[in-house]
Amino acid sequence: MTGLKHDKWVGTTYGNDFMHRWLIKLLRVINVRVLYGFAYVFVVPVTMLINSRARKAIFKYFNERLGYSKAKSMGLVFKNFCLFSQVVIDRFAMYAGKRFKIDIDGFDFFKKLANEEGGFIQLSSHIGNYEIAGYSLATKEKRFNALVFSGEKESVMVNRSRMFDCNNIRMIPMKADMSHLFVIDSVLKDGEILSMPADRVFGSQKAFNINFLGKQAKFPQGPFILAALRDVPMLFVSVMKSGSTSFHITVKPLETPSETNNRKKAEALAKQYVAELEQTLSKYPTQWYNYYDFWAE
Repeated sequence: MTGLKHDKWVGTTYGNDFMHRWLIKLLRVINVRVLYGFAYVFVVPVTMLINSRARKAIFKYFNERLGYSKAKSMGLVFKNFCLFSQVVIDRFAMYAGKRFKIDIDGFDFFKKLANEEGGFIQLSSHIGNYEIAGYSLATKEKRFNALVFSGEKESVMVNRSRMFDCNNIRMIPMKADMSHLFVIDSVLKDGEILSMPADRVFGSQKAFNINFLGKQAKFPQGPFILAALRDVPMLFVSVMKSGSTSFHITVKPLETPSETNNRKKAEALAKQYVAELEQTLSKYPTQWYNYYDFWAE
């Protein structure tokens, strides 16, 4: 699981480097379902008890945003925590060399842009298990640059680097001083692929207020302003758990808005992204992993 800091979800994986190495070795010899069961019985209940802010935030998501009863919402909170434990286990299972069944809708959209001369932006979200996309939507034609949280544990970053290097993928750590923006700019200038999260405001507090699941929520302006200024295509990508060892990836292009004003163009793109996010959650409501009050005023 990951940790909380104040009222925001910081996105670091629990445990130290020794525990992570041990987990990878264990997953080389046992089935992931065994660890799923262990997590459901021993890890999830404790995590729900300790991380009360996370539990309350997800309860509000089910109860207030999706309109489920209090009893059903509590049951779905437990299911959500169980599914998130699978996200963490699946990540280390990939590091251990295990493979999952993956089917992709819309791969042609990705391949078309990968074969063209210019760069493009691929938008991620904290739903499903987006990291799996890094091992599936890879191409020799362009380098794939993934914007990642810089505070992640070293063991996780090392294993990501090891696996990403084999797939022509480079990680760009997000930093509080925003120095990563210079690297991002050069990526698009060089006609490469840039993968960015678009559902959390980080560093710069500039955000669009967009109706999301019936209430206004803040979405970062950065990815969409960048696309408008650089005039590059954008793809919405979701990687959702469809079975215990299978994933369904959906790739959808965002339509280029007709607006000439860059800010209006960026906001139109952001609204398309939010619409796709809502549509995905309508199919997979329990795979929402923003563990703080996303709709806070």
